[in-house]
Amino acid sequence: QAPLVESGGGLVQSGGSLRLSCAASGRTYGSYVMGWFRQAPGKGHEFVAGMIGRGTTTYYADDVKGRFTISKNLATNTVYLDMNSLRPEDTAVYYCVASLSYRDYDKLRSYESHDYRGQGTQVTVSS
Repeated sequence: QAPLVESGGGLVQSGGSLRLSCAASGRTYGSYVMGWFRQAPGKGHEFVAGMIGRGTTTYYADDVKGRFTISKNLATNTVYLDMNSLRPEDTAVYYCVASLSYRDYDKLRSYESHDYRGQGTQVTVSS
C-alpha cells in the first residue's frame, strides 16, 4: 500500500466546500509532521497547511487562512484539509506530505524537503 493516499478532490462551484483526506500507512504511520501542498498548472508546489505532532501546532499559507482547516484523526492517522469559501484560484492538484521529524519552518514549507509525498488529488473550482 502507498504510504500516503489522498482522496476527496473534485469539482465545486466558487464559494463551495470540499474535504480532502490523507491516510498514512506503513512507514508513514505516526509521522510527526503532515501537511498539504498544491500545484496549479504551470506553477511550482505551493505550501497550503501543515501540522506538527498531535495537531496542536498548525500553519497556513496567508491566502487560505480563515478558509482552510487542517486536522488529524489520531486513531487512524488520517489528516484532513477542510476547504471552505473556495475560489477559482484554489484550483490545483493537492498533495499530502509527511515527515518523520520537524526540522524548521522553512523546511515545513518546502515540498521537496518532506520524507514522503502522495500522488495528488485534483481540486477544480468553477466561477
